[in-house]
Amino acid sequence: MIPYHDENETQRTPYVTMALIAICVVTWILYQGGGSALALAASVCNRGLIPGELMLTLRPGTGFPMGEGLVCVIDPGRQSVHVLTSMFLHGSWMHLIGNMWFLWLFGNNIEDSMTRPRYVAFYLLSGVGAALAQVMANPSSEIPMVGASGAISGVMGAYLVLFPRVRVYTLIPYFFQTIALPAWVMLIYWMFLQVIGGVTSIVSDEGGGGVAFWAHFGGFIAGAVLVKLFERRDRVAAHTSHHWQPHESRGWR
Repeated sequence: MIPYHDENETQRTPYVTMALIAICVVTWILYQGGGSALALAASVCNRGLIPGELMLTLRPGTGFPMGEGLVCVIDPGRQSVHVLTSMFLHGSWMHLIGNMWFLWLFGNNIEDSMTRPRYVAFYLLSGVGAALAQVMANPSSEIPMVGASGAISGVMGAYLVLFPRVRVYTLIPYFFQTIALPAWVMLIYWMFLQVIGGVTSIVSDEGGGGVAFWAHFGGFIAGAVLVKLFERRDRVAAHTSHHWQPHESRGWR
């Protein structure tokens, strides 16, 4: 399912969400070269989060291939800051576009539910929680982790707590149809897929095939737990969103 619209009106312009999107896009184009092989490999190696480096389980000076004949050399001393920098890097155009779409769809309402400084702190803490969950799931991994999806998962976890009954319209690609669902159904279904993907990656010993499923899980849980510490109840209550009412919206639309 691909969500494309929610009936949750914002009360303020989501400047922080817009700024986060802009930072990720500018970083992708200027620092990562829009996905060019050399710039992408260098950015992921130099600023991505490598669990084995952070946990000191990889031997310094060794390297692993990044494609195109490039090798990333292990350097454990730099990894603490990469917990943050990795949140603003991406691995492809589709990775970037998908993440930014979810951030815009759900982030504007979460920003609206708290002060802007609180939202920045909440977003970064969710991203840190996501990164640590992935690291703990595979502390010896040499695969760099990049992407905003962990922090965005925190935003989605917060959305589940604050706005579980808001209608979210989703596209069902295989049937070329859209359906209206309460947010809690769509978000729990998404969360279920992440857990299945994470368990499968452990069982198959493939590391998730490049998808940081446990980062998604960790970010989601972090967001759901932290949001009550950051929310402004008056701003949550001020939303005039349409909540799910089964007698009004049934079946396919």
